[in-house]
Amino acid sequence: MSSKITKPVNTLLLTIMMLVLLVPFTRANASVPVTADQIPATSSSSSTTTKSSIMALSDFVTALSDGKSNVRGVYVPEVMAYRVVQQPKNQSGYVSAIQGVVTQFGMASNYGTIGLLAHNYAAGSEFARLTIDNKVSVVYGDGTVKEFIVTKIVKYQALQPNSMSSNFLDLETSEKLSASSLFSKVYGGEPHLTLQTCIAQGNESSWGRLFIIAEPVQ
Repeated sequence: MSSKITKPVNTLLLTIMMLVLLVPFTRANASVPVTADQIPATSSSSSTTTKSSIMALSDFVTALSDGKSNVRGVYVPEVMAYRVVQQPKNQSGYVSAIQGVVTQFGMASNYGTIGLLAHNYAAGSEFARLTIDNKVSVVYGDGTVKEFIVTKIVKYQALQPNSMSSNFLDLETSEKLSASSLFSKVYGGEPHLTLQTCIAQGNESSWGRLFIIAEPVQ
């Protein structure tokens, strides 16, 4: 009797598990990482970083070459030459605290966008130096280099500064947006590059968010 009951129960559980795995990712799940900490972490002297010296792009590409197709670096002439690391699996809020290192935002990759995150006390401090028409080079481990041009720079106040699901206020238009709406605005649409860091104000290191949006060079 028990074996007859166990078999349909196991089949039902297997069916439920398959349905869960097949549920598509939606922007309703989207969030905006916090790119500042209350207590900034100190980088380790033994960590391998590529700091903003600035070396030539060709040398930077060679230094990052590992034969793999992942994003490995971001380069802006006279501004930055930073190594890029990937987020650990299922940690969409992870941002490396190592000086001179930028983190690729995995959730943005689901929409064909290259999202690059950095804390405002580390590599993100250089993001604020970018201006419209700056050229940004994204370097891959296999030697591929993709070029982008900065076309838009936007700033938002985070109404819950340390929350990834905070509501946001557009500092230019005063429009209020949910985290998912802001995600769609800065990471959605045609494939592009978005650099994100936090804006500090007063004693709040994650008071707002800065986004630098760059379009592919045709």
